[in-house]
Amino acid sequence: MPKRSKVDLLPPELKAWLDDELLKRGFADYVQLAADLKAKGADLSKSGLHRYGSVFEERLGKLRTSMEQARAVVEAAPDDEDAMNGALIRMTQQTLMEVLVELKVEPDSLSLPKITKSIADLARSSISQKKWQVEVRTKAAERMKAVEAEAKAMKGETRDVALAMLAKVRAVYEGAM
Repeated sequence: MPKRSKVDLLPPELKAWLDDELLKRGFADYVQLAADLKAKGADLSKSGLHRYGSVFEERLGKLRTSMEQARAVVEAAPDDEDAMNGALIRMTQQTLMEVLVELKVEPDSLSLPKITKSIADLARSSISQKKWQVEVRTKAAERMKAVEAEAKAMKGETRDVALAMLAKVRAVYEGAM
């Protein structure tokens, strides 16, 4: 097993500080960062920090790209059947395995039950959201039909104005879906 990075051995609060600083500094200024860490009692080289920072920046970039792609997919293809959750679960499983292998992480150091519970919670919340969306759409469509029936029962110019307004509302509603 390869030697662990000094960054990985930092106390959690100092590691969190380091991650925040890398983000604030735009993954630059490693000489000053090493000096700041030394003042906090951690002796890390600028080269070691740069190695860590490069991997961190790459992972952050991949995460941002994944999030942007997921957002674009959701916008382009609404998912009433919840197929997206199935794909997300499979992707998360695959990514988790890649991370475990790539980082050579000891499985005992991760809480796999917590990770899987988080995935399950996400899936449940997404399913609940989809059910709610379908319910709201159904109620809105039913209410629209009822109002349309009332408008058709009106007489004269009022009827025409009401039906024209309903047509506009329907167009906006359907355009938003």
